[in-house]
Amino acid sequence: MKITFYGHASLGIKIDNINIIVDPFITGNPKASNIDINKLEADYILVTHAHQDHILDVEAIAKRTGAKVVSNYEIVSYYEKLGIDGHPMNHGGQWNFDFGNVRYVNAIHTSSFPDGSYGGQPGGFVIKTKNKTIYIAGDTALTYDMKLIPKAYNYDLDLAILPIGDNFTMGIDDAILATDFLKCDQVLGYHYDTFGYIEIDSAKAKAKFDIELKSLTLLEIGESLQLK
Repeated sequence: MKITFYGHASLGIKIDNINIIVDPFITGNPKASNIDINKLEADYILVTHAHQDHILDVEAIAKRTGAKVVSNYEIVSYYEKLGIDGHPMNHGGQWNFDFGNVRYVNAIHTSSFPDGSYGGQPGGFVIKTKNKTIYIAGDTALTYDMKLIPKAYNYDLDLAILPIGDNFTMGIDDAILATDFLKCDQVLGYHYDTFGYIEIDSAKAKAKFDIELKSLTLLEIGESLQLK
């Protein structure tokens, strides 16, 4: 499994020959100007919620690539009206896709489209393949529901992808506590530094994780990590 950071909360995930994009907000992010969405491959687009900084490039990428949108019922319905294929999910539900099993899990946040229309309830995703299991939290506060992921659902996570920018989501200290809930000490941080409200001190953030004997990875935009 190869995970590429496209800035903010946007990710590319390659599982065997399947390409997944998560929450594509690229063309509106000046820091991601080196990423050309017209060159991105996508078989699926996973959307955690309807805020513009998570959906801006969904339509353009989906219409060019034919990618299927996977999200809550309201978001999928929104894109189906635009002629985009989708797979609707809701909290606690799971589905076996050709790349692995996906469960839609709770997130504490808000969710509305840029025009103000209802975007359903926000969520996150747990992706389980034959070799690796990852949790993509989406935009969320720290929540006790994270404890369900290893306990009730019996997931042994290889990586937790957590928002760390604070203000709109949990920050560094809560992300560290989240690792205890998730029973996963390996974290890829995202949703930080895009704009003023969510700027962090990366060195201090990593040092806090180090003190707790946990690992925080912060990728440069366009950089990838490989889960082997």
